[in-house]
Amino acid sequence: MADAEGSRFIGGPQLRSQAWRGFMSIAGAWSMVGYSMFSVIEKSSGRWVGRIGPWVPADWPGTEVGWGLIRPAWGQGYAIEAAAATIDWVFDHLGWDEVIHCIAPENTASQRVAMRLGSVNRGRCPMPAPHEDMVIEAWGQTRDEWRARGAG
Repeated sequence: MADAEGSRFIGGPQLRSQAWRGFMSIAGAWSMVGYSMFSVIEKSSGRWVGRIGPWVPADWPGTEVGWGLIRPAWGQGYAIEAAAATIDWVFDHLGWDEVIHCIAPENTASQRVAMRLGSVNRGRCPMPAPHEDMVIEAWGQTRDEWRARGAG
């Protein structure tokens, strides 16, 4: 979260203490609602390279599967592999009927991931405070669309 480019579309750079609070929120969600982001660990190095998973804070525009990886992990296929496994998991274990990905219009890298997952741009979605001024598009698909593609 200290990397300006790496954190650009997930809240921007944060101090260590701020990032810690965010990570603890993710861990706490597991206890409170039974799901949250998964850690992505690179097999070859054992290094933590990001987080990918279900994310539905209060007043969120939908049931999201989101991602955020450190820059050295970009372009390695981790986002697609982990997001696809997560989409299977939320449909099979959480019983979700659809998934969205909240993506800024200028975040073309995440748009490409969403497209590779079979999601389509559903247009602008309202974000809750304090993010209500952000322009975000909801990319998504239903469980039936996911299954019809042979994904999962």
